[in-house]
Amino acid sequence: MDQLALLFVLLLGAIVTVPLGDRLGLPAPVLMTLGGVALALVPFVPNVEVQPDYILPLVLPPLLYASVQRTSWRQFAANVRPILLLAVALVFVTTAAVGAVAHSVVPGLPLAAAVALGALVAPPDPVAATAVAGSLGLPRRLVSILEGEGLFNDVTAIVLYHVAVAAAVSGEFSWAEAGLAFVVSAVVAVAVGLALGWLAHRLMSRLGDATLQIGLTLLVPFVSYVVAEELKGSGVLAVLSTALFLAEYATDADDVLGRLAGHTFWEIVDTLVTGVAFGLIGLELHQVFGVAAGRAADMAGWAAAVVAVVIGVRLLWLLPAAWAARKLHNRLRDYDEEIPVNWRESVIMWWAGMRGVASVALALAIPLRTDDGAPFPMRDEIIFIAFAVIMTTLVVQGLTLPALVRKLGVQADSDAAREYERTLAVRAARAARRRLKEIEEVEELPEELLEQLQRRAYDVGARISPDMVDEERREAYAKRVERLRSVQRIQREMMSAARHEVLAARSEPGADPEIVDRVLRHLDVRSLR
Repeated sequence: MDQLALLFVLLLGAIVTVPLGDRLGLPAPVLMTLGGVALALVPFVPNVEVQPDYILPLVLPPLLYASVQRTSWRQFAANVRPILLLAVALVFVTTAAVGAVAHSVVPGLPLAAAVALGALVAPPDPVAATAVAGSLGLPRRLVSILEGEGLFNDVTAIVLYHVAVAAAVSGEFSWAEAGLAFVVSAVVAVAVGLALGWLAHRLMSRLGDATLQIGLTLLVPFVSYVVAEELKGSGVLAVLSTALFLAEYATDADDVLGRLAGHTFWEIVDTLVTGVAFGLIGLELHQVFGVAAGRAADMAGWAAAVVAVVIGVRLLWLLPAAWAARKLHNRLRDYDEEIPVNWRESVIMWWAGMRGVASVALALAIPLRTDDGAPFPMRDEIIFIAFAVIMTTLVVQGLTLPALVRKLGVQADSDAAREYERTLAVRAARAARRRLKEIEEVEELPEELLEQLQRRAYDVGARISPDMVDEERREAYAKRVERLRSVQRIQREMMSAARHEVLAARSEPGADPEIVDRVLRHLDVRSLR
């Protein structure tokens, strides 16, 4: 099996593990990792050969961009305090703790290299956290915090990682220079991200065609990442800034087809890239096993110490930090802020801190040599320990998190979710009726048509949330829905016959495929509506 065939196997696995995970009640990223482990044990499967410099810019931009599509700037603004406690403070604490322990237990490991190890295992993975936690029916506030933490901790950890790697490669380190580099990296990244977001928004408004717009969104995160990195900024923060800007300002409420197509496209990208990334985690065991040959006991001991620090520090930090956040939350009465409301939710957040794609990418991106041509100090040992942390947290915590959620009884507030859905349904129906009234004042509408339109405006909300209407109206609405379903069923059969007829014309002598496809697209759009 060559590298290309292996890539196709991983892509297939990324697709297959989604329904399999749903059926087994297990997260797809965990299954994909286990699949990669199984492939790594097969003799004819080759070692993965990816240049370290390509890992971060190829994997992180699309995953981060896709993750931002599921959130909003308001969530980040409302949760700035818990995100700072987790994404910034906890990453610093974990990096320092891991660096100190690794430097003391691993013989000959320089402090700068130990700090690089701490930085690359410090950030919980946003993809793993949201993929696992989002499928367990957790309260939305927990998922929001995990998303915010997962996105912003990558920024902090990657900047720390670059500073530590630069110190290990050059042999020189300055706290003042490191602090300045951190600030400059953030400022440059935000400036680049917002500028590219504005340019992309302007360009999208001129492209018009949904296909071209979606194609542009695929390029934007890569461009944002690369430009920021070239200007010594944080590529991750630049992608986040660009994605948040576009999510906030480049959304057209009337672009129905573009929004549906874009959502579907990014779901596909997210599924495939996530699957390949987690499959690579398992496949890298080829290299990890080779590193541990002859020193398995010693390296297992080092890895166990680092795993214990990573998991223990998160718990020891989260419990008091969550308590302090709740106290501050109650004192300031910041009701928009989403925080863990009790110790059970804090424990779930602790156990949901799985490492994944970001840590793998950073581990594989460690340079092979220093500036003076010598091998990077203990690179193989660092990779082994990093993968031990990743596999332990991802597989063990990922497989046991569903049981822990059930044991602690942490569930989403379904009543509150239904009430919010009902509120939005009422607002949608009122907006539709308000617009109909405005049209009625300037246009002469037949009585029969006006009555039909008023009923449809009312049905806008009833379709979303049937609970918004009383019992009598609900029965009348149910009858109308039943009649509408019959009409829609017959219309679907009619449109299906029309599509079959047009497709059959494609094979006829003298048929113009371009015209056939144009007519078929018209029928498809009509069917969608």
